[in-house]
Amino acid sequence: MTKMIQCISPVDGRVYAERPALSLPEAEAVVARARAAQGAWAARPLAERIALVRAGVAKLNEMKDQVVEELAWQMGRPTRFGGEFGGVNDRTDYMAQIAETALAPMVIEDSERFTRQILREPVGVVFIVAPWNYPYLTTINTLVPALIAGNTVVLKAASQTMLVGERLAQAFHAAGIPEDVFQNVTLPHDVTEALIGQRAFNFVNFTGSVKGGQAIERAAAGTFTGLGLELGGKDPGYVAADADLDAAVDSLMDGAMFNAGQCCCGIERIYVHESLFDAFVAKAVDWVKALRLGNPFEAGTTLGPMAHARFAALVRAQIAEAVAEGAQPLIDPALFPADDGGAYLAPQILVNVNHEMRVMREESFGPVVGIMAVKDDAEAVAAMNDSPYGLTCSIWTADPARAAEIGAQLQTGTVFMNRCDYLDPALCWTGCKDTGRGGSLSVLGYHSVTRPKSYHLKKVTK
Repeated sequence: MTKMIQCISPVDGRVYAERPALSLPEAEAVVARARAAQGAWAARPLAERIALVRAGVAKLNEMKDQVVEELAWQMGRPTRFGGEFGGVNDRTDYMAQIAETALAPMVIEDSERFTRQILREPVGVVFIVAPWNYPYLTTINTLVPALIAGNTVVLKAASQTMLVGERLAQAFHAAGIPEDVFQNVTLPHDVTEALIGQRAFNFVNFTGSVKGGQAIERAAAGTFTGLGLELGGKDPGYVAADADLDAAVDSLMDGAMFNAGQCCCGIERIYVHESLFDAFVAKAVDWVKALRLGNPFEAGTTLGPMAHARFAALVRAQIAEAVAEGAQPLIDPALFPADDGGAYLAPQILVNVNHEMRVMREESFGPVVGIMAVKDDAEAVAAMNDSPYGLTCSIWTADPARAAEIGAQLQTGTVFMNRCDYLDPALCWTGCKDTGRGGSLSVLGYHSVTRPKSYHLKKVTK
C-alpha cells in the first residue's frame, strides 16, 4: 500500500495537503535520472547555468501571492510578512555574482614548461533535505550554488511544507531548467536513509534537528558521502553595559519572537549586564505585550501559530518545568486569548532562570526567551559558551573592538554585533558543536558542492 504523507495545517488543524511517498525503487529511478542528466548540465557554459537559475528564481517571484498564502496554511507565518522573497533574491543574486570567481581555476603556473592548476568540479548529484521553518531560504542556500556549479539536485521538502518543493520545481522548470536536473520528491524516512546508505548522492545537505542529523550520519556511514548539517541552536544575546538599550530590546525580542520563535538563528537566551537588567526586562515585557497572536491571514496578526501542536507542547512543557523550578514568567497568557492550548501559543519571557533548566539548555524553537543578569563580559562569555550548540551569537556594545574580543572567545559559527537573526550571503553560514558541520553560502558554499581537481601538465619531455 502506498504511504501518504500529510501536512496538518496549524491554522485550523485540517489536512491541508497530502502526497504519496515514493517507494525505494521509484526513488532510485529519480536518482538515476539525475545522474544521467548531470554530465550534460555541467557541460553547459557557466553563464548559461547562472542565467537559468536566475530565471527560475524570477519565476518563483511571480508566484509570490500563492506562495505567501500557502506558507501561512502550512506553517503558520502571518501573511503580513510576505514570505521569504527578500532573502531568496538577495542570496541568489550574491551567489550568482560570485560564481565565476568562486569556480575559477587556481593557476599555480602557466609557463612554457608547465601548466599547474586546481579546478573545481561539480560533485555530481546533490540531495537537499529542507526544513519547514524557512523552507525556501534554506533550500536556496544549497540549490542555487549546486545548480550553478553543474550539479543536478534532488529536493526533499519537509512534510509540513511539502508544497514548497513543488513550487520550486514548477518555477525552475518553467524557466528552462530540465526536469531531470532538478527534481522534487516526497520520501519517507526509511527510503531517505536507504538512498543515502546506497551512496546514491555525492553530497547531502540537511537542515533540521540533532536527531535528524545523527540519522543522516548513520545512514551515510562508510559511504564517504559529503555532508552539510545545520542542526539545533540555542543562540544567545549579550547586552553589555555600553549597549544602546532600546535598539537591543527591539532587535533581540524580534529575534526571539519572529516566526513564533521558529528561526534557526533566533534568540533563545539573553544575558544582560546587571546595570541594564531591570530596564531591559521592563522594555522587553512591553515589547512582547504589543504582539498580536492570531490567525495568520488577519492583517493585525504579528504572531501566528506554531507549525504544529506538538511543537507548541514542547515549549509549554519547558516553560512549566522552569516555573516549577523557580523561574518567574512575566507575560500573562490571558493577554493572548488566541492561545488555544494547541498550535496557538502565547509568548513568554522568563527571569530567575538558570542553566539547570531545560528552557535555557535545550532548543525551544518557540516564542519563549529566558533573560539572566551578568556582572561582566567574562561571565557573559562563560554563559554563552555553556551550551551544546553553536550557530550564532549577538553582542550589543558601542565598541567594535570589544565585540571582536568577546567574539574570539565564543564557540559559535557567526558573531553579530548590534544585530541578530540574520544571514549574510557573503559570509559562510556554519556552526559548531551539536549545531553540526559544513558551510553554505559565500565562496565556501561553492566548495561544499564541488571538489578540487589538480592538473599537472608537463609541456616538455626533458
